[in-house]
Amino acid sequence: MIAPMQVQVGRPVRFEGYAEDYGCPIAAVQFSLDGGDTWTDYDVSGSTGDLWVHWTFEYTPERPGAYCLLVRSVNERGEASPEPDIAEFTAFEA
Repeated sequence: MIAPMQVQVGRPVRFEGYAEDYGCPIAAVQFSLDGGDTWTDYDVSGSTGDLWVHWTFEYTPERPGAYCLLVRSVNERGEASPEPDIAEFTAFEA
């Protein structure tokens, strides 16, 4: 879990982390802001099985409220992480 944070509406917030699958290369890191209904891929196809993959994701909230970003990895066999990491944040008007 990523520590909850407060962010400002209209300003980008950057998330980053590492992914690895214990010897199986990571093919993508995926992000969802709708509870996992849809996922956006971050391509990491150049990774190898013995390296951690560093990922970044930037999002600009357009309105105030509570948000929940889900992050998961997908290995080269097409297997997604069984439990995504969660980043909760609250956007407020300046």
